Amino acid sequence: MRSSADAGGCFPTGRHYPGIAHLIRAAARGTAEEWSPDLPVADLPLVSLDVEATGLEPGVDRVVEIACVVFERGDSAAGEPALRIERHSWLVNPGRSIPEEAQAVHHITDEMVRDAPTFAQIAEPLLAVLARGVPLAYNAEFDRAFLLAEFAAARIAPLTPPPALRKGVDWVDPLVWARELQQGEKSRSLSAVAERLGIEIGQAHRAADDATAAGHVLRAFLSDSRVPSTYAAFVREQKRLARVHRDERVVWRS
Repeated sequence: MRSSADAGGCFPTGRHYPGIAHLIRAAARGTAEEWSPDLPVADLPLVSLDVEATGLEPGVDRVVEIACVVFERGDSAAGEPALRIERHSWLVNPGRSIPEEAQAVHHITDEMVRDAPTFAQIAEPLLAVLARGVPLAYNAEFDRAFLLAEFAAARIAPLTPPPALRKGVDWVDPLVWARELQQGEKSRSLSAVAERLGIEIGQAHRAADDATAAGHVLRAFLSDSRVPSTYAAFVREQKRLARVHRDERVVWRS
């Protein structure tokens, strides 16, 4: 946990008044300790992640491609904040054949991954990129589950895990916001949402292009007044919206 000063909850004495420490912790719950809960979301370094796999079941199916796209603020020549985007992607040998139905989606073939490294072999550079920002993914539960399953299968447990591998850190999920901000639209797929926002997606269902598009979708949503501007408030509202949407789907299915 960050120092009390970083948490934005201290009084000038540097001490918390009795009885409010739990409120301060609650306000920052779900945030990564490397960044202040009061930091504007637009200024957060984000690592947008996407995986392609042999199927849809984490722990059973295996990753065949993974990408991390880093979005972070830089300084432009004019002194205004500029956005830097850095793409990292790896084809991964899953140690098994890729089913035809999966190939039909992402167009990654057995031949393409035959000489690719295993997940264990890319773990070190992957961890280095994941450590650079707050994790983001479109439909984050899916990508997070695959990421955790692959690290578990490789028996890799870093002593200092990056935010994406920590149980208490919430991933930023543009899908939650698409369901809320574009609830009148029939499709909230990444491709459909990106198209409505005028965002080029490149080759859909390839990890680097999907991860890049997801980051741009999130940044486009930040201009909407319904989206909280600070990190902790954003995470708190995303949690609430996810619960609301989940309850609505339960009622609809019943």
